[in-house]
Amino acid sequence: MLRSPRALRLAPLAPLVLALLCAAQGAQAQNTAVAPTPAQVAPEVEKTFTQLMAAPAIQKLLDAVKADHEHSIEDLKMLTEIEAPPFKEHKRAEAFLARMKALGLADARIDAEGNVIGLRKGTGNGPKLLVSAHLDTVFPAGTDVKVKEREGKLHAPGIADDTRGLSVLLSWLKVLNDNKIQTVGDLLFVANVGEEELGNLRGMKAIFRDHLDIDGMVGLEPSPDGNVLVLGTASHRYEVTFKGPGGHSFAAFGQVPSAIHGMGRAIAKIAEVRTPSFPKTTFTVGTVGGGTSVNTIAPDARMAIDIRSDDMASLLETEKKILAAIDEAVAEENKRWNVATLTASNKLIGDRPGGRTPSDSVIVEAAVRSNTAFGHKTLLRGGSTDANVPMSYGIPAIIIGGGGKSAGFHALSESIDVTDAWKGAQNSLVTVLGLVGVQGVSPALLPKRAPRPR
Repeated sequence: MLRSPRALRLAPLAPLVLALLCAAQGAQAQNTAVAPTPAQVAPEVEKTFTQLMAAPAIQKLLDAVKADHEHSIEDLKMLTEIEAPPFKEHKRAEAFLARMKALGLADARIDAEGNVIGLRKGTGNGPKLLVSAHLDTVFPAGTDVKVKEREGKLHAPGIADDTRGLSVLLSWLKVLNDNKIQTVGDLLFVANVGEEELGNLRGMKAIFRDHLDIDGMVGLEPSPDGNVLVLGTASHRYEVTFKGPGGHSFAAFGQVPSAIHGMGRAIAKIAEVRTPSFPKTTFTVGTVGGGTSVNTIAPDARMAIDIRSDDMASLLETEKKILAAIDEAVAEENKRWNVATLTASNKLIGDRPGGRTPSDSVIVEAAVRSNTAFGHKTLLRGGSTDANVPMSYGIPAIIIGGGGKSAGFHALSESIDVTDAWKGAQNSLVTVLGLVGVQGVSPALLPKRAPRPR
């Protein structure tokens, strides 16, 4: 899902200072807009989208998206009610695969990582565009995922993040095939695993490890109309374990160090680490634990640390300071008791690479021009999503919405209002068609890239 959103209103698309993305930090539904100048796009982008929106075949296709809305909502309900906790997405993957095959992708499959993959080939010699949504939700096995309708909204854990994206992919596949739309470039449909929590983007990492010829990515996430994510916030997460001999709180006092005291020193030192406000760089000790009883000098303690930044160099510099603070704290605790028996070890448990897609790239301009066609002003955003992976390779990638008004991400009260949600599905599909081109209507805007070396 979209994490830590930052937003900026598009100025003319001559390269913007993406630094401004860091300026608007807030809760998920709160975006602060800056520089509210209307977007301007390159002439070839303008021409392509003028051709698309004027073509009878495309208008018929968009009508088909609207007509498929109710069926798409049935897919949304069906998939939502198949629980998909991190690392346990297989049942939902199987259901999605069955729908893909029924809609015409006979060669679709589940790969070794658990991603569902299906290729809809173009006419040839065009780009290959990945279109994706993630299968997993944050909710553990056993969560009640029954969809309930109240006050015009659908309520269920995970229904917006990101099951709505999955149902939109299926709707696109249906209407493209039913209307015999032949794209110039290939569309690689993917329902991926591992986006949430400690899934560590494993699904998307596997996709870009195994498919070296992908030229771009458009991902679907719950997002307000007009929002385009162009910046991927990098993160590292560590589990740190402190160990000592332990002992009786009275009898061993002065003879052995406490793992919890050592961890406390480390936390205090970490709290004093300074980070730049730009590029935005953050850290937190998110969880702690340890000890055996109130009257025991703790033989063990553990904590988890989250470090994030919009710039990899800043993240690594902060990480260096935090790991040094831990070493200093252990040394001080040992010195306090004139021993050398307390130790600390760390394990990297989360690694999300970062990157950004330039605001003047064709993939962003395509989304901007499509937004304009549907009456939306564009906001550029940043966050941590599946798009982090291609961005880290320098492959153009964006995250956009699939329609519907969502609320309560990651809460049991999660909901989506699907009234007129087909409009968002139309908007994002037009973005995709502009990039891959439509035979007899418009060329592909997305340039082909040289395949990455293994």
